[in-house]
Amino acid sequence: MPTPSPINPRPGRIAFRAADRARAAIDRALATDAEVLARTFTRFDAGRIAAEAEALDRDAARRDGPLAGLAVSIKDLFDEAGETTTAGSSVLSGAPAATRDAEAVRRLRAAGAFGCGRTTMSEFAYSGVGLNPHFGDPGNALDPARITGGSTSGGALSVALGIADVALGSDTGGSVRIPAALNGLCGFKPTQGAVPLDGAFPLSGTYDSIGPLARSIAVCAAVHAMLSASRPDADALPGRPRLGIARGVLTDGLDAQVARDFAAALEALRAAGWELVEADTPFLDGFGNVNRVVVASEAHVIHRDRLDLLETAGDPRVLKRIRAAESVSDNDLADARAQRAAAIAAFGKAAAGFDAFLAPTLPTVAPLIAEVEADFDRLNALMLRNPSAINFLDGCAATVPTHGGQALATGLMIFAPGGADWRVLALAERAEAALSS
Repeated sequence: MPTPSPINPRPGRIAFRAADRARAAIDRALATDAEVLARTFTRFDAGRIAAEAEALDRDAARRDGPLAGLAVSIKDLFDEAGETTTAGSSVLSGAPAATRDAEAVRRLRAAGAFGCGRTTMSEFAYSGVGLNPHFGDPGNALDPARITGGSTSGGALSVALGIADVALGSDTGGSVRIPAALNGLCGFKPTQGAVPLDGAFPLSGTYDSIGPLARSIAVCAAVHAMLSASRPDADALPGRPRLGIARGVLTDGLDAQVARDFAAALEALRAAGWELVEADTPFLDGFGNVNRVVVASEAHVIHRDRLDLLETAGDPRVLKRIRAAESVSDNDLADARAQRAAAIAAFGKAAAGFDAFLAPTLPTVAPLIAEVEADFDRLNALMLRNPSAINFLDGCAATVPTHGGQALATGLMIFAPGGADWRVLALAERAEAALSS
């Protein structure tokens, strides 16, 4: 069933009922294999979804909102009034229900969107592969034997399966962009402070950000406008963009398909009139260790009172990452923060001559679930490598598909320093058009 454009729906001027969109989402979910659905959603309450859509139809103000009728799946780390926030962990399954919506959820509902299920995720959002021993391993939309990517794993599937129009996700080290890229979707990680974190279960206050996954950058941009309470900058994009091709760690060790797709994407952008210049990235030296030290240290503070419980009831792969902070000294943490601050400053200077930078979103296509289970540490780090570099730099980034009609998905990442959100989105939308033509 067609849905109104989320950019300028004006539902009061067209024949449209949110209840019809909700019914389409519910029918799609019911037609989905029950096991796949259970691994996509921690909770898919058809009655609640239908009731919310019907309430929207009765609310003239919300029906006239910029996101009217948009079906949004909600990652299970965002509070929703009346729902328990599990953050992907059975340890929190008995927690009291939230009494109010997270601010990001509230803003989307106020703009006319309605909730379309709570989606599965890596436990506590602390992995880039999307495996979860509590709710199951979702599987890739293009090949169920391969990983979905994390941590917004169920969110990506909810959109790829056609149940939701957009997924609300979080991104601490790539948790929006990884599953978006692996499932052939678009995704956007904003500047870290652009969207309020109130009511979102934290992983790292320094790195956490909130962003959308959708089938197009236009939808991501419309959702980001509401989440960030900001407007597109008409002067954000020049007539002929000049972008740096990030050399070094972000383009090392690419697998054969990613290398081909990245080269083809660069050629398509050049043909579209973009000026592309190779750019070194020395400011990324050592970024992986800095991320590990800062994120683990902040996660350890959040979870220190439940570590014993996690030993018996948690995901051991996540617990290992949290406990890595126990070998970090105060001096180590201070040095990591200082190194990051210096890198952010260096990145800002390097970016002065460019509108943005380009790199493959991920260095490989989605690995098999069995491979990740056997070699988690290496493959999780590989999935996080490119996206988490942007979190390290306090930047903003979008991913757009580059795989065309191939069996496995790849993505192009467009990134810039913090504060350039609308320029990155404008570039991403233009790139999306060039790559699909």
